[in-house]
Amino acid sequence: MHKPQRVTHAHTRLNLNLAPNQSQTPTTQPPLHLDMHQNVVVLDNGGGLIKAGLGGERDPSAIIPNCVYRPLSSKKWVHPSPTEPMDLTSAAVRRPIDRGYLINPDLQREIWANLFSSLLRVNPAQSSLLLTEPLFTLPSIQRATDELVFEDFNFSSFYVAHSPSLAHLYEASQRTFKAQCSLVVDCGFSFTHAVPVFQNFPINYAAKRIDLGGKALTNYLKELVSYRSVNVMDETFLIDDVKEKLCFVSLDVARDLQIAKKQGNDNAFRCTYVLPDGVTHTKGFVKNPEEAQRYLALGDGDTLEEVQQKMDVDQMEVTNKLEDRKKIDLTKNEFDLTNERFLVPEMIFHPADLGMNQAGLAECIVRAVSSCHPHLQPVLYENIILTGGSTLFPRLSDRLEKELRPLVPDDYQVNITPQQDPILGVWRGGSLLASSPDFEAMRVTKAEYEELGSARCRRRFC
Repeated sequence: MHKPQRVTHAHTRLNLNLAPNQSQTPTTQPPLHLDMHQNVVVLDNGGGLIKAGLGGERDPSAIIPNCVYRPLSSKKWVHPSPTEPMDLTSAAVRRPIDRGYLINPDLQREIWANLFSSLLRVNPAQSSLLLTEPLFTLPSIQRATDELVFEDFNFSSFYVAHSPSLAHLYEASQRTFKAQCSLVVDCGFSFTHAVPVFQNFPINYAAKRIDLGGKALTNYLKELVSYRSVNVMDETFLIDDVKEKLCFVSLDVARDLQIAKKQGNDNAFRCTYVLPDGVTHTKGFVKNPEEAQRYLALGDGDTLEEVQQKMDVDQMEVTNKLEDRKKIDLTKNEFDLTNERFLVPEMIFHPADLGMNQAGLAECIVRAVSSCHPHLQPVLYENIILTGGSTLFPRLSDRLEKELRPLVPDDYQVNITPQQDPILGVWRGGSLLASSPDFEAMRVTKAEYEELGSARCRRRFC
């Protein structure tokens, strides 16, 4: 039990004002880092995005999709690049991770090799690796990961951290967050976890999981658009962009469904997305961004009559721009969205509507907290942290608080803290941990791995 106490003290000393010589503007070609003492590669290996950089930095050096893709006009699989333009129209995609877990180590090796050599420009043999891994990873997957790290890339040392712990660590380093325990809601690409964290260690027996994340929401939006407008079942990256730009969480679903039925200008949710034509524009875009933001005028308790009055005022401003819109004929390459904009994120709260026999996010949180000691429960409700890319939907935290309040005892406070950047929060926590003075004692060296094996070394990460 001495090890957790040591790590906890290290976390209390951490400061995010790291690397004072770090520039805000990254260089176009980072130098090859050889200093073993300073060179700790922090790798947040998500199912959707890889966030990679060096420990001690504030932001990762590279953020790329964790996949390879094959453009429609090519027969060659290509690695995504953060700098070069990518032709993602109808591109085929291969991913090494499914449902959050590694299923194709060979493909992951190719992606990491390109990442370390071309983007990070590090020498793994003279570097340490801090890698994120989902909770409850099977031993066979852990062994495959260890083989990748030590046998394929020859890293000098290795440490595995869980995303909820790193998210809590990063929030604990902020001045506005001083709690020693929190409930981390990680809603990412493949799944959603609600994990109580106490003194930076996840309480595994209380962790709850929903098999729904950003990938399932994108697939659902593809089905809706393909059924109602135009076939986009092969346009994964395009519909990802539609989801990120236009979807939001409804505060009153019944009311908003009534509004979405209205015709013409009375429909506050109607907006148009323009598809790429490959000639004048290679990326899709929202035809009228001001019109797409009209829903922000709707309050939680507004009635249909109050909504109509607000829409009449807002419509006067939008109508003034109709003449400019008519100058460009894009009618052959666009589709409209109405209730799809809020029905897709609604699946986070009601997975049963997708045919999934699972509880929604609010019920998942209540079950996770109820599995903990009664003394911890009020503190956990008061310190809920939202992380992961799927928490970026507008108004998600407001809706979650509204759903939680009837399920939580009246004398408990409910306080939800969305991370400032939910996509980078876990990586920044890993950067903090990698720069802590005790990190060297926490990691497993290659010599220990060769002597003791994967299973024995993994006990250090528990």
